[in-house]
Amino acid sequence: MPPALFFDRDAVTVARDLVGAELMVDGVGGVIVETEAYAADDPASHSYRGPTRRNGTMFEAPGAAYVYLSYGMHWCLNAVCRPGNAVLLRAIEPRTGIETMHARRGVAGLRQLCSGPGRLAQALGVDRSFDGLSFLDAPFALRPAAGPRDLVVGPRIGISKAVEQPWRFGLAGSPFLSKPFARR
Repeated sequence: MPPALFFDRDAVTVARDLVGAELMVDGVGGVIVETEAYAADDPASHSYRGPTRRNGTMFEAPGAAYVYLSYGMHWCLNAVCRPGNAVLLRAIEPRTGIETMHARRGVAGLRQLCSGPGRLAQALGVDRSFDGLSFLDAPFALRPAAGPRDLVVGPRIGISKAVEQPWRFGLAGSPFLSKPFARR
């Protein structure tokens, strides 16, 4: 599939396909191990009530980076899919630029570098200035997952609406997830 078409799909499909992909931002990054999908008609999505100044990027071209501030202190990185649809990047397994990540995060442990959306953005150096940039261009580099992956699926976390949606996806067995998935 051509890279430009990868994001031009529904958020659930893109969220599943991003798990196992390698994400780099200015040469720093790793393997995406956890994502969450948000759809335009989803009450938990920032786009649910239509475009605003804050969420306008969610209605831009597929592949745009939607960056927002959570709880007034943590930047969160999302990949825009079809209009009003986006995938929150929740965790990566750090592989490249680990020293840079340690300096940005101020923590010693490898697991704590990128296990959570705020940690991930901080470790990758992502802030509001990345909002609207394209995942298809520098400073981003995204390589699809190499081969099949064993995914775990569960409800999204950290939200209060539409919590029953099984739109959180993780790489089975990864110690770098933000939180464990519930056992079924």
